[in-house]
Amino acid sequence: MSKVAFGKIAAGLGEAKSFLEQTADSQAYRIHVPAKVDVKKIRTGLGLSQESFAQTYGFALSAVRDWEQGRRQPERSARILLRVVEKEPEAVTRALAK
Repeated sequence: MSKVAFGKIAAGLGEAKSFLEQTADSQAYRIHVPAKVDVKKIRTGLGLSQESFAQTYGFALSAVRDWEQGRRQPERSARILLRVVEKEPEAVTRALAK
């Protein structure tokens, strides 16, 4: 392992420790909520139909259709979930499993 990689891992572990101990700088952990989300790109990237996408991630099918056709934009909370689905779909699936 290179020194650079080790340094990044060590820094990440230090941040995680601070976060768990609640001594982390809260400003460092602000989330970025995208203003717009390309729902169709996310869905097709996962190889899902509109119906399967809606069922898998808990969205109303009508909402998915409206988002993709530009009739509506997802609310802030939906944009956050969609961002996580885009980046870590397996994590969302595990978290929502029965």
